[in-house]
Amino acid sequence: MIDLDKHWESKNKMTEQKYIALIDCDSFFVSCERKINPRLCGKPVCVVSGDRGCVVARSIEAKEMGIPMGHPLFMAKKEFPDAIYINSNLYLYSQISEQVMNLLRQFSPMVEVYSIDEAFVDLTGLAKHYKKNYYNLALSIREIVAQEIGIPVSVGVSRTKTLAKLASDKSKTTVNHVYIAGRCGITRLLKSSEIGEVWGIGRNLEPKLRGHGIYTAYDYAEKNDTWLKSRFGKLGLELKYELLGNQIHKISDVIKPPKSIMDTKSFPEFSTDINYLKNELMIHIHSACRKLRKANCKCKTIGVIIKTKDFKTFCEKENLEHATNFEFEISELAIPILEKMFNRNEIYRSVGILLENFKPCDNEQRSFFDNSERREKNEKLAKSLDKLEAKFGRNIIKTGFIGKVDYKQDFISKN
Repeated sequence: MIDLDKHWESKNKMTEQKYIALIDCDSFFVSCERKINPRLCGKPVCVVSGDRGCVVARSIEAKEMGIPMGHPLFMAKKEFPDAIYINSNLYLYSQISEQVMNLLRQFSPMVEVYSIDEAFVDLTGLAKHYKKNYYNLALSIREIVAQEIGIPVSVGVSRTKTLAKLASDKSKTTVNHVYIAGRCGITRLLKSSEIGEVWGIGRNLEPKLRGHGIYTAYDYAEKNDTWLKSRFGKLGLELKYELLGNQIHKISDVIKPPKSIMDTKSFPEFSTDINYLKNELMIHIHSACRKLRKANCKCKTIGVIIKTKDFKTFCEKENLEHATNFEFEISELAIPILEKMFNRNEIYRSVGILLENFKPCDNEQRSFFDNSERREKNEKLAKSLDKLEAKFGRNIIKTGFIGKVDYKQDFISKN
């Protein structure tokens, strides 16, 4: 049996000791709703994915009532009628998330946004700068985010990203929502962490590890290098050394563009109206294009997604002649795709857009045959839409399809 503390010390004698924090917003979607409506504080609140969706976030009070994550809304309302159910507002959540991340960048120049409600922050050397130890520095971050943004966070601090993630999970059960695992605390953290809690251990891998007698993170870190590499490859070995406190995965403040963007939402009521589906599709196209422009990318492939009342899902994809992030160029292709997919005998519950095959705007190579004048006008218009929404709020200008009614056909169908 090896002494993990001594092993860590011998590996890091010649390297700088890192202090990595994972800041995790507590019950983020619920916290955002409470920020704009403080009357929800202290009450059992569930954020749901739509009128016919499921529970995607719960307050502590809702968790204590026993409401499961992912519970269908119609069942939750029947079984837990005293809870408050709110439809999700992803635009609001992304705006508040951006505020939190920008505030974290005021503490440290190295912030890696991991998800909408989590970020890794390199605190190395900042204890001297702020004249506080790392525990008090973590407390300060938590207090300032709560004061300035109105969002509660938990903070875990340790030597690597993997350990910081474990520490952040532990912080949620502490009084101050802060957990520090320095060199002397790594062993204690590993022994108290189930193997399934380790970042990167999925549901399929956990039973396999337990079959080999690995029940805790400590058990994994004790395993022989050759044994781990032969069964789990290079990544399995890297995980061991991250758990031992040797930084393998460094923090990067480079924002990586997403691999794809999908925007869809269930209708308030089922629909058989093609024009209604077209207007809803245009709303989703606009939302997806805003995200694409924010990532400074253009797409070469689009997909139209429709879902029927009985949850049958259909998706048709098509490649664009040239990459774009402009609503009207995408809709010129997406609307005909929807018309081709539409079946008047079906009842639909949702429609959406999928954008794929991204190209960075900075590296765009334009064809000699491109209509450059039209494209420049489109890009200027897109930027104007974004500026207006940034200043006056989302959907201040709506892009939509206005359908024409065939009154003659309508009269024949009714009579």
